[in-house]
Amino acid sequence: MGTITTVFYFLIAITILVAVHEFGHFYVARRCGVKVLRFSIGFGKRLYCWTDKQGTEFAISSIPLGGYVKMVDEREGDVAPEDLPYAFTQKPVWQRIAIAAAGPLANFILAIVFYWLLAMQGAVSLSPVIGNVEPGSIAAQAGLEVGQEIVAVDGKTIDSRRSLDLYLINRLGESGDISFTVKYPDSDLVYESRAQLNEWLKGAEAPDVIGGLGIEFYHPQILLNVIHVEPGSAAEAGGFQVGDKVISIDGGSRSSGDQWSSYISTRAGQVLTIVVARTEEGGSVSQKILTVTPREVKDTLGRKRGLMGIAWGSETWPEEMIRRHHYGVFGSMKQAVTETGEVVSTVLISLKKLILGQISTKNLSGPIGIAKVVGHSAEAGIWTFVNVLAYISVLLGVFNLLPIPVLDGGHILYGLIEWVKGSPVSEKIQVLGYQAGLVMLLGLMVIAFYNDILRL
Repeated sequence: MGTITTVFYFLIAITILVAVHEFGHFYVARRCGVKVLRFSIGFGKRLYCWTDKQGTEFAISSIPLGGYVKMVDEREGDVAPEDLPYAFTQKPVWQRIAIAAAGPLANFILAIVFYWLLAMQGAVSLSPVIGNVEPGSIAAQAGLEVGQEIVAVDGKTIDSRRSLDLYLINRLGESGDISFTVKYPDSDLVYESRAQLNEWLKGAEAPDVIGGLGIEFYHPQILLNVIHVEPGSAAEAGGFQVGDKVISIDGGSRSSGDQWSSYISTRAGQVLTIVVARTEEGGSVSQKILTVTPREVKDTLGRKRGLMGIAWGSETWPEEMIRRHHYGVFGSMKQAVTETGEVVSTVLISLKKLILGQISTKNLSGPIGIAKVVGHSAEAGIWTFVNVLAYISVLLGVFNLLPIPVLDGGHILYGLIEWVKGSPVSEKIQVLGYQAGLVMLLGLMVIAFYNDILRL
């Protein structure tokens, strides 16, 4: 996906998420009788603005990395006597807490709506059946075997590969027992086994939790017949045609397309001699010798690999491994709330592990990293895009609820302290808190931007 397209979709995503967040603050502030001076999407110079009947200016600003709702507030300067009853600082503490919490709450509601729409489409998932176990790995230590399906980990029910992935994220950096409950797909008998974790994948960048166990999921064997040739690819330039069946590459034979793909992947820029069997128009089969130079590309982790630009045929998935989910209207809402809660839980656990050093700060991403994810999701289709928006909306909601001054959570914290002690936190303490919070956020931004630049 091109840079311009990526930026375009990123701007759409950030506008939706920020607008909903700030609307939460705006709506509750208006309901509490607070006068709102400005509702801005973005920071900096205002590019476009208009004013409603109540005197609120709505603006689109030049730096699209956030937004704000500016209210009448005695802490920000003198307030006209006629506006004093409508000042944020004049409202009861519970209303100020509600206004601060409304932004993150709006993000959670948006995520639930998006997950509800996704659930309404139905879903297809794959059962976590083991296709390979690496010798000496955690999985091998637990005695897991090829062909077994993982149905629970640590007593937590696992019903898909994604649910296994999400659960294992919560155990990153930990030591201690991990238990597996497994069964064979054609049997009702279950087996339980245990293994030991020792600071599991602590400090790893972009940790592969499935590979970290030492397992690979089952995949249908990729066959040897070519079913697609990418236009403009190295394969097309080398003379490949749909229907060709690969016999050998560089004089060597392989039993499946998986093995051919692995061989090609490690030979970017090298000339390969490929023998294929081709069926001619009259039905006769002849052998053709093709020379192809795989092009060098980078995967999502920045690793270089060779790519010819062909797709292999594959066997079909066994029907018993395919899970089809249909929830209905109300079931979809329940699923959406559950999904949102699970993401919130995973994010909070990940934050704790980040603070404790169990997860590397190299996994933090800034606007560039987020833009790339959003761009790729938009390329994959509307529902993938919606899924990513839901996830980022939860992230935005959780992040803003952190008890850090300058964030909504900081305002809520000060409000709760005032509620308990009966008087506001001193201005000096508030200023010191805001300064410390700002330094903390700037530090996180520097790390995130640094990581983004390294990934580029």
